[in-house]
Amino acid sequence: MNDISATERPVAPYTELDEAGKPYLLGSRCGACGQTHLGRFENCPKCGARGDMDAVKLASHGTLYNYTIVHRSLPGVKVPFVSATVDLDGGGTVRGNLIDIEPDPAYLKFGMPVDVVFRSASTAVADGDGYIAHFFIPAQEAAQ
Repeated sequence: MNDISATERPVAPYTELDEAGKPYLLGSRCGACGQTHLGRFENCPKCGARGDMDAVKLASHGTLYNYTIVHRSLPGVKVPFVSATVDLDGGGTVRGNLIDIEPDPAYLKFGMPVDVVFRSASTAVADGDGYIAHFFIPAQEAAQ
């Protein structure tokens, strides 16, 4: 994982920093139906329960649910890349880019284990501060 500097801030509102400054994904779990969602919710998007949502730290591991290999994008964006949907352990479904793997179906398997990592995003603001974003990597790559 790339080091994250003290001046970098989360790019998404559902990315939080713990007491040590380590990023994680924040979710909401419904007390009525048990469904977990990415981000903060006051009411459950699944069952409609009102005011019964608890903030939870989402898991940093999951499985690849779906993916698409993107071959055309905006100018300056390197293609091809893998856009992925991941079901996190313990609940929650998250979209993001699957990196550190060849963007080729021969290397991508539905249900493969992945880890959530945070890296510096390529965007920086004028004062030098940057942003961090979540990505997915194959689980065996996380130990390296």
